[in-house]
Amino acid sequence: MTSTARSFARQVQLHLVIYTDLVPRLPAIRPMTLVRAGEPFSDPDWLFEVKHDGFRTLCYIEDGAVKLVSRRGHVYKAFRTLCESITTELRVKDAILDGEIVCLDQDGHSQFNRLMYRRGEPRFYAFDLLWLNGEDLRAWRLLDRKEALRDIIPTKSERLLYVDHIEGRGEDLFRLTCKSDLEGVVAKWKRGAYMQGDRTSWVKVKNRKYSQSVGREELFRKRSA
Repeated sequence: MTSTARSFARQVQLHLVIYTDLVPRLPAIRPMTLVRAGEPFSDPDWLFEVKHDGFRTLCYIEDGAVKLVSRRGHVYKAFRTLCESITTELRVKDAILDGEIVCLDQDGHSQFNRLMYRRGEPRFYAFDLLWLNGEDLRAWRLLDRKEALRDIIPTKSERLLYVDHIEGRGEDLFRLTCKSDLEGVVAKWKRGAYMQGDRTSWVKVKNRKYSQSVGREELFRKRSA
């Protein structure tokens, strides 16, 4: 090989390395849609979670860095300490988690205004695992994804939390959330895949008497004005 050919080969190799470094390994995912139901229900084929009141967020972990992305695709810049905690506590090569950024009171209840005005310590409540160590989990059953999620979240973590669930007894959980003045419940088909677009098997049932919803729409109008 001539010196000119070797030089050209080195340039091609260099460009390939740069290109490989720039290509993201994790896919850009749109959060799975939630549809609203008017009344709670119970069903053995469904699992039920408390609906935490915060910012719906996808958490991307890659190459020792964390990126928190809103459901509209906005990258949050204000949660640096939370990102650092997740990086330290989550021992994975790469992952994508679906969840909610929240602020909690002494009883473990979400406090939305504290989160909105950055007056509390943010935490990430994870309820689904979409990608783990190079493997796309979105086609897995929800129960299997949640089991894998539980396995990677430290039990004594203060900022990275696991959203637990009950199976079948949606009406019982809804009554408890209303009694505790929580936002509501989310019902999910336990054998469902993580779907994109408008397809979904996730249903939210909101507590109509939830105290923190009072004045929420007016607050959003003022902030967007």
